[in-house]
Amino acid sequence: MAKPIVLSLGELLWDMLPSGKRAGGAPVNFAYHAMMNGADGWSISAVGEDELGDELIAEAKKAGIHTIIQRNAWPTSTVEVALKNGIPEYTIVEHVAWDHILYTRQLIEVVEQADAICFGTLALRAPETHETIIELLKHAKAGAMKFFDINLRGSYYSKELIEELLGYATVFKINDDELLLMRDMFGISGTSDDEACRWFVDTFGLDYIILTGGSTFSTIVARTGESSTLRTPHVEVNDTVGAGDSFSGTFTGKILTGSTLVEAHRAAVNTAAFVCTQAGAWPSYPDVMPDYLAAAEA
Repeated sequence: MAKPIVLSLGELLWDMLPSGKRAGGAPVNFAYHAMMNGADGWSISAVGEDELGDELIAEAKKAGIHTIIQRNAWPTSTVEVALKNGIPEYTIVEHVAWDHILYTRQLIEVVEQADAICFGTLALRAPETHETIIELLKHAKAGAMKFFDINLRGSYYSKELIEELLGYATVFKINDDELLLMRDMFGISGTSDDEACRWFVDTFGLDYIILTGGSTFSTIVARTGESSTLRTPHVEVNDTVGAGDSFSGTFTGKILTGSTLVEAHRAAVNTAAFVCTQAGAWPSYPDVMPDYLAAAEA
């Protein structure tokens, strides 16, 4: 049986960590972890015609991610990452290669085959890539999961952009800090977290909303009324870069390969906990993923 195809649209970049540079970018992090959980991972992005671009393409290939990477005259993206108690703070460079992804027949053909497509707000900050991603989303096949990881960074978002992307989404992932912003933005203050989540599900016709609370909890609410809430297990943190993306990619891979909501949620929590113990967003997986939740529940 063919593996489901999971496709990411957007930024591919170097995270410039204190320990050195590591390949990353939220959408491609998602594709990597979906791949490690039963899917074929694909990434659509752009890098510069430079050495950093050559190295990024090589890293993605080495990791097993299929790529359609355009090359252009803009520089390959780098993001300065400062770690404070393992928590990353990002300084994002503007006017880079992935701001200029061209809309092509090749991209359309890949999108039409995808079983899940991941996108966020950051990659749509520049008009050219914004237009390309929106046009590509229109080519998603019926029934494809369209995973909107809001991933707010700096000032690269607006209510109009979020509403536009929610109009295409079937899954919406948000963290507790972002939910506070969304409450004010959409006028849903005074509600519980569960009520706010269900408001988004009902208003935008979502299949799932995922709310993550960092080191405390995560909740997944489905259109069917089913929900799952789990405490976040405590681990020895190396860094949290890519942990949220690993949660998203794992959940998607598991759902697409037949897991229940609860099974997919538990796998996502365990993967995110594992990634926090590692350096960077694309760690090699152990032969058997530790069950941090079972240990915490014992």
